[in-house]
Amino acid sequence: MPDNHKIALLIDCDNVSYHSIEGVLQELAKYGSVNVRHAHGNWNGTQLKGWIDKLHANAIRPIQQFAYTPGKNATDSAMIIDAMDLLYSGNIGAFALMTSDSDFTPLVMRILEAGLPVFGFGERKTPQPFVNACSQFIYTENLRCEEEFDEDASELSMQAAAHKKKWGRNELLGESGLVRTLRTAVDQTADDEGWAHLGRVGQYISNNSSFSPVNYGYKKLSDLVRASELFDVSKREKGGLYIKVPG
Repeated sequence: MPDNHKIALLIDCDNVSYHSIEGVLQELAKYGSVNVRHAHGNWNGTQLKGWIDKLHANAIRPIQQFAYTPGKNATDSAMIIDAMDLLYSGNIGAFALMTSDSDFTPLVMRILEAGLPVFGFGERKTPQPFVNACSQFIYTENLRCEEEFDEDASELSMQAAAHKKKWGRNELLGESGLVRTLRTAVDQTADDEGWAHLGRVGQYISNNSSFSPVNYGYKKLSDLVRASELFDVSKREKGGLYIKVPG
């Protein structure tokens, strides 16, 4: 996926934990500069206390949204309006939505129609339609720093630590969707001898799914491919890394 985007990060603070915000910003730095950092929520309440401590440290602008009607989530509407204003400004090259709410799926699809990628970040509870709609989606449990685990020894924190660990070969091969995604990408990008350049494989995957190796505990696709042992791997001096289905 191309880099050097001007990225707008919009955070649904009512629906996602603050623990992984540093990891989200580090991940987005791979693709460009996060020029816009808006955190939406009702800052008059106490439920966002954890987020308040993160705002100044990460140069995030809080956007106040009052709960006009009990039981109604006004934050969603405000965040959608914010996103559309930014889209029509023409100054943004990509969006990042940090939320676990599938109600933002139509927004993702509208931004994609405008030709801009959408990076999604949400907790494991995030509904699949939203995950699938994003250009790339990463579960925030995989982005929490070790310090956060040390400070919070709750069961939820321990589950997050378990998700962050690298998946072993048997775990990777047991994930049928992952195996199918990798094999299809290799088949579609291979040369006449069956070898596929890893860069082209990664580009094919990003064009067709919300896959990210981070969700399996790996920073790079090459590390995940080697760990899976699904393919023969060839390192070429000037051509980079190539992979091939054995046989």
